[in-house]
Formats: sequence, C-alpha cells, structure tokens
Amino acid sequence: MVTEDIDAGFELVLAAKLVGKPVLDVRPLGGGRNSRVYRVDTGDRLFALKQYPSLVDDSRDRLTTETRALQWLASHGIDTVPRVVSIDRGMNCALLSWIEGVAVAEVSTDDVDQAVNFLSTLQRLRRAFDFPSPQLGSEACLSGAEIEYQIRTRFSVLERLEGEAGLQSFLKDEFFDQFEHHVGEARRKLSAASLPFDENLKQQWQTLAPSDFGFHNAIRDHNGSLSFLDFEYFGWDDPVKLTSDTLLHPGTPKPEAIRIRLWAALQRLYGDDPGFSERLAAFFPLFGLRWVLILLNEFHPSRWHRRMLAGERGDWSRVKEGQLRAARAMLCEISNLKGFG
Repeated sequence: MVTEDIDAGFELVLAAKLVGKPVLDVRPLGGGRNSRVYRVDTGDRLFALKQYPSLVDDSRDRLTTETRALQWLASHGIDTVPRVVSIDRGMNCALLSWIEGVAVAEVSTDDVDQAVNFLSTLQRLRRAFDFPSPQLGSEACLSGAEIEYQIRTRFSVLERLEGEAGLQSFLKDEFFDQFEHHVGEARRKLSAASLPFDENLKQQWQTLAPSDFGFHNAIRDHNGSLSFLDFEYFGWDDPVKLTSDTLLHPGTPKPEAIRIRLWAALQRLYGDDPGFSERLAAFFPLFGLRWVLILLNEFHPSRWHRRMLAGERGDWSRVKEGQLRAARAMLCEISNLKGFG
C-alpha cells in the first residue's frame, strides 16, 4: 500500500479519479487530528476526501474499518452518517458524501436525545443483524484488567520520555497514587457485586461502538439535525466504555445538566445488561484517568509528527504546556467526582 501523503499538485487528479469527473477545487479542512480531510467541489456537488494515516505509522487499517462500518450502516438505511462514494486503497483514501452543517459548539438536550437515538439504533441492529466482522473497537476494554493494563502501558511510555520534568512530576506526584486508589476501588466494587475484574465481558452484552463517539464528531444542519462522523475505530466493545468516553471526552464541553441527562439515557439504553450499572460505577473513574493520559499524547514526538501531517499547527512546547494543564484539570475533576461513578 502506498503510504505517502497526498501531494499538493496531485490533489485534483486524485479527487477527479475518485469522483469520476473533473473537479473545480480541493481544499484541506482543519479539525482532523489524525486523518487528513479535504473538501472536494465539482461545481454541482461537494464531497469529503479522507486520507488515513500510513500503516507504517499506525498498523490499524482505518480505511477498511470506517468504510465497512459506513457501508453496513447504509445497508440498514441509516442516513445520519456519511456515505462511501469510492475508495482508493493504493493512496489509502476514501471519498465520502459531504455533510453540510456546523460543528457542535454547545450541546443541547435535543443533541443528547439524537445521540442516544443513534446509539439505540446501533444496539438494535447488533441484535437483529450480524455485523460483517468480529473485530473489536480500537483499544476495546472488555475487562477491568484490560483498562488497568492500558493505563499502566500509557503511563510507562510517558514515564520514559526524557527532558520533560513537568510531565514526570505530574505523573509521579499527582497521577499515580490516584490511579492505584481507583484500581483498588474498582476491584472492591466488582467483588461486592460478585462480578469479575479480570474476565472479558460476554459477547451477548457487548455493543457496536464507534469508539470515538461524541459531539466533537457531530455536524448540526440548519434544521438542528445531527450527523455523526469518524468511524475509524468501529467495532465491538463494552457499552460501559462507550458510555464513559461519551461523557468524558474533552472535545466538547458538557454542562452538568447535559451530562446527567446523557448518563440517565445511556443507563436506560444498556440497562438490560445485569452488570452494567455496577461496571459503570467501578470503571468510570478509570476511564477518566485513561483520558488524562490521552490528553498527554502530544508529548510523544511521533504523535506530534502525525498531528502535523494531519494539518495541525502550533508551537510544540506551548501545545504540551496546554495539554498538561488540561490533564491536571481533568485529574482534579476525577478526584472530585459526584453523581458519576
């Protein structure tokens, strides 16, 4: 597979090949932090051209994962996601239908209801129709042991970074003790509920999850209707992880009332799972701590390089300082959890 990025002089040629006719303009879009996304204008139609990260840099086949998920959703009449128009595996690209609208800056109660309706549709479809892959979602967490492993692995990698005194102080003096506390609490809560910490969740209670679901990946049209983007990590996972990540994702601020509404709706949606509430109470703080470490991804030189390839700009040292502040604020929030977990 060709792994190089789209050359500026080749954008029009590639877009025309995927569209099947000449195009007037190809314009890079901001906002994508991993894949590169372009707006393609043919004069009478708009498309989104998406180039996925090189498999050399990231072994996950995001092109196949996303297009397979979108095609499956389309086959069941779901019209709140992009449609796959064409694929170029050689250039690791897909041409998707264009969704007109604006990013969700402030989350309303109607937005929450639309998001939950979408997840309800996924839950219904996973029971009625076989998804054409047993693939787990990216970094799926089907047990407490897996969550603990992922956090310890991220911690260990960050801990080895040299020349980052502020980061190392935060990890050792602020993060680590809170992490050990919440791991112990999670084990205690599950034991009290006679649920295992180390065993994978049975298939019957798993759900199909976008794995990066949230209002940061939604577009609102002029009627207020939401469409949902980014299915690069789609697959099977514990609905507790999906619920936690949707509530915790720092991409779009959510007032307390919105979080409570979302929390209650997802509790109802997945409430037929007899262990859902207990797992959510045990794992929610751990998923919050996992997000604390995700916020520190910019400290990895390779991750920052990938962000730059996706079009992100800025002074790396200032970006790292900002992410460390965000991580510290989120850690404080996890330590003061009330009403969640």
